[in-house]
Amino acid sequence: MAKITSNSYILSIDQGTSGTKAILFHTSGRLVAKATEPLKSYYPKPGFVEQDPDEIYNSVIGAVKKCCDVFKGKNQGEMPNIVSCGISNQRETFVIWDKNGNPLRNAVVWQCKRSVAICEELDREGLEESINKKTGLTIDPYFSATKVIWLYRNEDRIKRAIDRGEAFFGTIDSWLLFKLTKGEKYLTDHTNASRTLLYNIFDLKWDAGLIGDFGVSGLRLPEVLPSASHYGESDFDGVFERAVPITGMIGDSHAAFFGEGCFETGMAKATLGTGSSILWNAEQVGAENKSGVLTTVAYSLDAKVNYAFEGVIVSCGSTLEWLRSQLGVFSSNEEIETMATSLTDNEGVYLVPAFSGMGAPYWEKGWKGSIHGLTFGTTKNHLVRAALESIAFQIKDVIQAIELETGHHLKELNVDGGITANRFLMQFMADLLQKPVINIGISDVSALGAAFVSGMGAGIWKKTDELPRFEEGTNLHYFPQENRSAHRAYAYWQFLLQSKNC
Repeated sequence: MAKITSNSYILSIDQGTSGTKAILFHTSGRLVAKATEPLKSYYPKPGFVEQDPDEIYNSVIGAVKKCCDVFKGKNQGEMPNIVSCGISNQRETFVIWDKNGNPLRNAVVWQCKRSVAICEELDREGLEESINKKTGLTIDPYFSATKVIWLYRNEDRIKRAIDRGEAFFGTIDSWLLFKLTKGEKYLTDHTNASRTLLYNIFDLKWDAGLIGDFGVSGLRLPEVLPSASHYGESDFDGVFERAVPITGMIGDSHAAFFGEGCFETGMAKATLGTGSSILWNAEQVGAENKSGVLTTVAYSLDAKVNYAFEGVIVSCGSTLEWLRSQLGVFSSNEEIETMATSLTDNEGVYLVPAFSGMGAPYWEKGWKGSIHGLTFGTTKNHLVRAALESIAFQIKDVIQAIELETGHHLKELNVDGGITANRFLMQFMADLLQKPVINIGISDVSALGAAFVSGMGAGIWKKTDELPRFEEGTNLHYFPQENRSAHRAYAYWQFLLQSKNC
């Protein structure tokens, strides 16, 4: 167990698609220092999304150094007493590297659609039922394995390395750990393994049958540990004089789920970022579901694995970013709420954000984005409001599917992510769901969850009910109001999607 003093801190690293955050939390749960390093994505072909693995790693080192500098600036140059480190990461993005830690190519990002044709091929071969029963997932480019198959078939260097057993596969957590420990540790946790389409989440092992079906049997795969475990230690390329224990690794959406405190059956959270992930605590689940939602490992502590149903929304904040950067509809996020609330309703304008297909519960890889109901009276405000409403509509789609799967109704929805600052969207969502929507009042809840997991891995806390709780009054509650126009709008949204009129 870590030795805790009144000045002990946990370092949390939240490695996301658009950048890396490094945050220091006091063991009381209080955020004391934070820094961010941006991260670029590359688009070599339409539908292809990649990142440089070394740039990902360097963004971590840079963020950690900046975070320590922020702390020192507040504490007369004194370095923090860090007792443990937790890592959360963008989940399905993966790297393939050699035994020396040299990437064999760029990382393939979760948004990448290069494997659409391979997914269609696997579906024709009748593998969907087997894949769902073993992994809890569906055949979709969103998950890592289909893109590994694409690389194997299209890049000779990758094919040779896999055939020789010299290709080390890992989601971003594994890549970072391998680099941070200078190749000593090649590990991942249950949550990240569960996102690859290679891992049997019920037998808790890499599935040799699926790997064989995919034709990549020579691929090296990391050992899988509980989310709260001792993963090794690192001085972060000399940022620290002594090595810091890394005692937690967990996928970013799962980390948010943990940080939100969704520890009881039926509790749910929605992370609103580039995409969105809705997780519903199911504890134990069956090996098959038919409602278009996924089954995943929510988190794992010691020998117990906790499961969740998940609905994945591919385009959430990215829809707003498209309106800003590609169409110039607005120039800063501060404008969005005012633009949306300038209208009493959206007058029949809809934006279906199928830029990269649609995720749960539809799982339509080939759909394209579309805008409906335009008139000469349509303004930029209508487009912004339609984009925001599309987020709420997609979340409603997922919640309905999970309720159908479980036979239980949502009690309340916990939300996190930068978009939750938009009060119009939060109230619209509460009205549409007719359930309270609650924001615990911290935008960095994935980092908080990673810190909590790390603290449990370090022995700071033994049980989830020992975790620090925020003071009363920090939560932001949005209670449902009567909003008939929202329900009418949602009914037409369902018509658009169910008729595939998009």
